[in-house]
Amino acid sequence: MLRYRGKKKVIDRVKELDAFSKVPEEYVDSTPVGGTFSVITFFIIMWLVYSEFSYYLDSNLVFKFMPDIDMDEKLRINIDMTVAMPCSNIGADILDSTSQSVFGFGELQEEDTWFELTQEQQDAFDAVKYINSYLREEYHSIKDLLWKKGHGSVRGTIPARKTKPNRRPDACRLHGVLTLNKVAGNFHVTAGKSLHLPRGHIHLNMLFDDTPQNFSHRIHRLSFGSPANGIIYPLEGDEKITTDENMLYQYFIEVVPTDVDTTFESIKTFQYSVKELERPISHSKGSHGVPGVFFKYDMAALKIKVLDEKENIAQFTLRLFSIIGGIYVIVSFINTLVLAFRTAFLKKAAPQVILQHEAFEAKRHPTNPLLVTPDLSVPVEFKLKE
Repeated sequence: MLRYRGKKKVIDRVKELDAFSKVPEEYVDSTPVGGTFSVITFFIIMWLVYSEFSYYLDSNLVFKFMPDIDMDEKLRINIDMTVAMPCSNIGADILDSTSQSVFGFGELQEEDTWFELTQEQQDAFDAVKYINSYLREEYHSIKDLLWKKGHGSVRGTIPARKTKPNRRPDACRLHGVLTLNKVAGNFHVTAGKSLHLPRGHIHLNMLFDDTPQNFSHRIHRLSFGSPANGIIYPLEGDEKITTDENMLYQYFIEVVPTDVDTTFESIKTFQYSVKELERPISHSKGSHGVPGVFFKYDMAALKIKVLDEKENIAQFTLRLFSIIGGIYVIVSFINTLVLAFRTAFLKKAAPQVILQHEAFEAKRHPTNPLLVTPDLSVPVEFKLKE
């Protein structure tokens, strides 16, 4: 137990060490001007505190590049496209750089449909095409918003057809999910069904030499990995229409592994960039090849890591208290200037108002010597102690 043997108690000693001096209530002069500034200060501080907390919670995004060493990871490709030929006349297949067919990891579903869209379907497809085109052009100015808020409307599916045309289907919808090896590959759609061989495959397109070939197509979905908020898939909403029966469409895709580790999302996914080439096949003119739609993809050597970067809690606290203290000091200084200007103005323009105020305060606080106005007409006697 702590004991103090002096004349003063411990609590009195502690009171003497109080560095935060308090002004007695009878010495405080409350004014309407001070009350107004107090209310304004309170709202300013509350607004600044809210803004600072919002800024602190809204972290910054950091994009880092590093070598991709995870070669055992699988590559998932999501496909949904429509080709303007019946399913019986075309074949879809994928080969990777090892020349092995990867349809053992999944299978695309073929669905007979009509290439011409209804008005409702056309409006939905045009909306996806417009939004995706806008996001591609403005990505660098709104990338933070995309990564934090997402853009799920771009992945909206085309509504089902309510009324079917009174004719045979003239198109084929290919859709599904394939799990591939994480190596370069080639996904293609061409005339004739594919026949798998020990060291590759062939398409029986010679059976359709006399059949009109139309490789007009729409890409509703083409992505790799799981969907993430900030990733834009450039080919979604793409449409190619042709009247040439021997048209070759080639898409050269570079797939970039992307690790997302933010406050609300932690996934491993992929994004890609694409270059397009289209040309008619004419052997007589030296333009050789096979008509169809080809997606040639390759893996990038580097991967992107998206991270959250938040401010240190100590720095945030110091900045917050500095703002509150600074606002308080500035408004107090302005309040002092306004009161001084007001008092000086009233002394010249209306001195009786000052006298009435002082008399009122003297009656209100009779024990406060600072507010008692001495009467100089009464003589004051001074006595000296012997």
